[in-house]
Amino acid sequence: MPKVMCLAIPVRVISIEGDEAETDIGGVKRKVGIVLTPEVRVGDYVLLHTGYAIGVIDEAEAEETLKLLEEIVSHIEVHRRVPK
Repeated sequence: MPKVMCLAIPVRVISIEGDEAETDIGGVKRKVGIVLTPEVRVGDYVLLHTGYAIGVIDEAEAEETLKLLEEIVSHIEVHRRVPK
């Protein structure tokens, strides 16, 4: 059986209305479902996967993950510019 990996991205919650939260990552805002994370509060970071917050994480962990994702993107961009 092939191994499957899922990716969840940390996003900051900027408002909550019912079972949805408006989130922000790098200026991009998106509404996400929060039925799986009823404890979430405005200002928290959540892990976003397929339109749903699947967990609340602390700010330090979120910032570290976002930093690593930026490094990966930078690495990919550099390699795209190198002629083969």
